Amino acid sequence: MVSSRSLFFNIVAPEQRHVGCRARVPNQEIALLANAITLLHPLAAATGSSGGFQGPSIDEFFPSVLLFAGTPFEITRITLARFFATILLILLFWLGTRKMKLVPGRFQSIIEMGLDFVRGNVGDDILGKKDGKRFLPILTTVFFMVLFFNLTGVIGGINIAGTSTIGVPLILAIVAYVVFIYAGVKKHPGTFFRNALFPPGVPWFLYIIVTPIEFVSTFVLRPITLTLRLLMNMIVGHLLLVLFFGATSFFFFESGNLLALFGIGTVAFGFVFTLFEIFVAVLQAYVFSLLTAVYAQLALNDEH
Repeated sequence: MVSSRSLFFNIVAPEQRHVGCRARVPNQEIALLANAITLLHPLAAATGSSGGFQGPSIDEFFPSVLLFAGTPFEITRITLARFFATILLILLFWLGTRKMKLVPGRFQSIIEMGLDFVRGNVGDDILGKKDGKRFLPILTTVFFMVLFFNLTGVIGGINIAGTSTIGVPLILAIVAYVVFIYAGVKKHPGTFFRNALFPPGVPWFLYIIVTPIEFVSTFVLRPITLTLRLLMNMIVGHLLLVLFFGATSFFFFESGNLLALFGIGTVAFGFVFTLFEIFVAVLQAYVFSLLTAVYAQLALNDEH
């Protein structure tokens, strides 16, 4: 049987193994995914061979190619989910802002409420009004992109998040990392890297220990943890939804007899967890944009 450790490295894809491969990934993210896979994978393996209930597997995140197979432009179900989320996001903002009114209608009010949420609760709260205004476009883009890509995981007919494979979370983490470096170099061009790696006030002989730790924690682990936090939440959420609704279908239509009663419980759990997954989608969008703002604020700090 495949171990949870090997399944983890299959999910994060070959390219992730070479990015900071000697850096230790935070235990929380690894435990989250490993525990879910340890519970779900044996169930799939044990039942799949007997022709009964088919549990979720890692293959869910490697769907078959629908178009342009064998080219760099391969399109899978996850790619279509990203296209759908992007088109829907652009369409909603275009319709909500094309005819702005002094007294907004209902639809314009919803769009403005979303924009005000990012500006007030992320930009202004973390960076202040001046710097918050500078970084507001990137923070708004990150928030709504993560939100809409996450929500495709609970939309019928798509049922998988656009952020459930490593590509999008990694790109967004790189964007946050570039914002962090840009903010620091722009504000403190001569001292940013020096103060980040050699914190003031530390005895010189301790830099042998402190500097490697600061380098790994500041310039390596931050993009890795941003990537894994979003990726693993979406992976585990999808696996659990597939488990609940797959079990519901099995109990109602295949098991027969009194086992069908268990389908009532699984569909109830599936419904509740769908609501929870919507909450997680919003929370992860907020956390990702918030951490992007926090990193920018740390780079702008006068200690640099």
